[in-house]
Amino acid sequence: MTDTLRAVQTLSDALDRMHSGMKGDMDMNASDLATLRMLTIREHRGQIVSPHDVASHLRISTASTTKLIDRLVATGHLERRPHPSDGRARVVVLTDKSRREFFRHFGVHLAAMSAVAATYGDAELATINGFLEALTEAITTAP
Repeated sequence: MTDTLRAVQTLSDALDRMHSGMKGDMDMNASDLATLRMLTIREHRGQIVSPHDVASHLRISTASTTKLIDRLVATGHLERRPHPSDGRARVVVLTDKSRREFFRHFGVHLAAMSAVAATYGDAELATINGFLEALTEAITTAP
């Protein structure tokens, strides 16, 4: 178990380095990039994202969230749109420009990760997926 947790720490460090490189390449701060990652993941799941969701995810104030979203809208990475079912609320969505830039910078890493995953069978990947989802849940819900 200790070796597995050390491997998770090493992976976390590698992901930090990858994200640091991406934020430099994309001329963004850590919160900007974390917002784009969050929106990419939730878009893939078919989930809508409100400014409140961004604030909760990043654990920042609503004022800071407004500034962050304003900055990403101004640079063409996000758009504010009406909520699909609540006309009073707004949602934030990635722009095509944002998707292109994000995947242009992330694509090399994604290809490398996909090559590693291709060396495992479906049953092994299901076990790994279950472990990573449980680990994510444990980290997310820890105080």
